[in-house]
Amino acid sequence: MKYTQLGRTGLKVSRLTLGTMNFGPQTDEADSHAIMDAALNAGINFFDTANVYGWGENKGRTEEIIGSWFARGGGRRDKVVLATKVYASMAADGAPPWPNHDLLSAVNIRRSVEASLRRLQTDHIDVYQFHHIDRNTPFEEIWQAIDVLVRQGKILYAGSSNFPGYKIAQANETARRLGSYGLVSEQCLYNLAERRAEMEVVPAAREYGLGVIPWSPLHGGLLGGVLKKQADGGRRTEGRAAEALADGAVRARIQAYEDLLDEHGLAPGEVALAWLLTRPGVTGPIVGPRTAEQLASALRAVDLDLTAELRASLDDIFPGPGPSPEAFAW
Repeated sequence: MKYTQLGRTGLKVSRLTLGTMNFGPQTDEADSHAIMDAALNAGINFFDTANVYGWGENKGRTEEIIGSWFARGGGRRDKVVLATKVYASMAADGAPPWPNHDLLSAVNIRRSVEASLRRLQTDHIDVYQFHHIDRNTPFEEIWQAIDVLVRQGKILYAGSSNFPGYKIAQANETARRLGSYGLVSEQCLYNLAERRAEMEVVPAAREYGLGVIPWSPLHGGLLGGVLKKQADGGRRTEGRAAEALADGAVRARIQAYEDLLDEHGLAPGEVALAWLLTRPGVTGPIVGPRTAEQLASALRAVDLDLTAELRASLDDIFPGPGPSPEAFAW
């Protein structure tokens, strides 16, 4: 495994981030533990989760599975850089949230940290992330709450997820004014098929020293050889990938992508991950394996060198928008 610094911090994290969203809904506890063991044995030390994972009536279940894995000992907790998130209501889907039991008020941040610590069976969270922007809570309040938790040793760093560039700037300028450390990472939707983050989010993250952690690096399976799998009678395409393939132009690009990689004898999913590892500012994409085989495929991407010629061909198929303001102005 290869490692890098998380943004401007001294914290070393693996170039792949283990995403745990499938633990519980898709992968049972025993298999989830096996995947985490395999990831740790392969050198992945950066694990990402969120308080709402488990979904529906089982919100919090994913954190509980990670907590039971930590409880098995063997130095598991000490070896892991643990990231979780706060924002959404933990009430069952369809139930209205009780006031102050969601978003980023100081009250909910404090309550949510304590609940996550209990589920995770740990005394601290390494990177505590805001899952979305809260338009009604000022960053002065957010940083006051975060600084208290840092002093208490319950969290070490703060990160963001799904923030636009201007909110990254606003958050860290406020932190600078208050003497707080500010955001150290940004999780964003970023992959070959979805490159809008290159316009504002990635430049803002680089300017303020945030490590970029792309989520959905295969765009819901779209970049994982979906057309070949369809032809071979594989798993039914759904969600983000199915919606995208309904567009004929997108389908043509995916076909060109798969044909290109077939010519080079390369696996589409591994190339999609390897491409992200070449992008400026990227710490490491989040991989969310449901099985040990999917984890093994992701690991191969770390050592996959993409030639300049291949990267240029990928840009031809999936051209990025370019930086702003040139992307939308003269």
